[in-house]
Amino acid sequence: MHEYDLLVIGGGINGAGVARDASGRGLRVLLCEQHDLAAHTSSASSKLIHGGLRYLEQGEFGLVRKALGERETVRRQAPFLVRPLRFVLPWEPHLRPRWMLRLGLWLYDHLGRRGPAFPASRSLRLATDPLGPLLAPHLRQAFSYADAQVDDARLVVLNAVDAARRGAQILTNTRCVDLQRAHGHWRATLEAANGQTHAVQARALVNAAGPWAGGLLERVQARGSGPALRLVQGSHIVLRRCWPDDSACLLQQPDGRVVFLLPFAHDHLLVGTTDTDYRGDPARCSVLPSEIDYLCAAANRYLREPVSPAQVVWQFAGVRPLLADPDPQAAKLSRDYRLQLQDDGAPAVHVLGGKLTTYRVLAEEALDLLRPHLPGMGPAWTAGGDALPGSDWGDAGQAQARLQSLASWLPATLARRWAEAYGSGSAALLEGAGGMDDLGEDFGAGLHAREVAWLQQHEWAQTAEDVLWRRSKLGLRLDEAQVARLQAWMQKR
Repeated sequence: MHEYDLLVIGGGINGAGVARDASGRGLRVLLCEQHDLAAHTSSASSKLIHGGLRYLEQGEFGLVRKALGERETVRRQAPFLVRPLRFVLPWEPHLRPRWMLRLGLWLYDHLGRRGPAFPASRSLRLATDPLGPLLAPHLRQAFSYADAQVDDARLVVLNAVDAARRGAQILTNTRCVDLQRAHGHWRATLEAANGQTHAVQARALVNAAGPWAGGLLERVQARGSGPALRLVQGSHIVLRRCWPDDSACLLQQPDGRVVFLLPFAHDHLLVGTTDTDYRGDPARCSVLPSEIDYLCAAANRYLREPVSPAQVVWQFAGVRPLLADPDPQAAKLSRDYRLQLQDDGAPAVHVLGGKLTTYRVLAEEALDLLRPHLPGMGPAWTAGGDALPGSDWGDAGQAQARLQSLASWLPATLARRWAEAYGSGSAALLEGAGGMDDLGEDFGAGLHAREVAWLQQHEWAQTAEDVLWRRSKLGLRLDEAQVARLQAWMQKR
């Protein structure tokens, strides 16, 4: 039986973050994920690294302060993946008074660290702003503030890659089918996709199963204490519409919610999100027609040229595990997290709630809770200068320039995509290549066999979906025949 110091259940952002931190502290770590990395909630977010401006209205000052502090840390650790983004907040006097927005933005500017990448908020006249021509003519005044955008699934994968480089074992498509305490340890039975099982033993457990975390907690806790989580579905739609890469919009809605308009994949527009209570298997959630109608209507209150459900080219939904609360309005539930330490025979930390931005500090706090039970653990380290893989060429623009200096024959669009996805890791895709022919078969949109093989070997990609929707967003650009050809090629390897 293989023995580990720490078993992490769940391959979303929190599980991958815990595995990376724990491996860097010298622990023997095993992470198991029942599907692909970031297969569910962690690839279905609004893809923002932000403090959460709207949470101020709900009085969550501590969460906003923590998230704003992490915003710069996460950007610094993956500058090619996390890019600052200007947000425009149009003002409509019948929704919220001007003084309220101005006060909220002042607090947002001052609650956390704000480096040069995140300038202070200011007032705008839309008539002279680059976004003005895209917005409805009746909108005249607005505010701007700064946050950041990220490819959420790639952030998960990079944390897992770094964890593996530091010694962690990462098992995807592997379910934990049985979990028991035995002689001060956890004994788990893991089942691979082919049905084969094997047992492992660990001194401690982190339950980072996202929407499934509450169910796992109920299975292993000594006494029931009611539901720990409330599951809320958030849906997004994507439209093929030109939108400036450097700007986004936060749109107030008559029901008190907000909706984002976000640049996506350079020539698309991402609109989201919704808040709908969810019951059922989190792996089976899907966007509801009513949610598409809601998001189109929300956008059309502000856009000069309206959008319709017929223009949606992609849609995705994820189930957010929010802290249980009797408030009937899902939009008002806290986005904060709770770490629940259980020590009745074998130590475990259950991760309940959380958001993408705070994953690093959540992991640090979870491991600090386990320190008395794992006395050989090293000190916290992830807040320092150890960046994620691919970060030593700087931001995406710098990485693209470096990449094209190494391979002038590389098309600019391909160099940009590699730079934004892999940073300096792109150099590995060029080893021994002297021209495009050396990259192998092109499955479409510049996705070559060499890159796919690399993703299979180094990033746990097993299916075309893993490659096209989580390791990249090339699913927007390949047709059904190209996808089938890619899947057949991957199955042969």
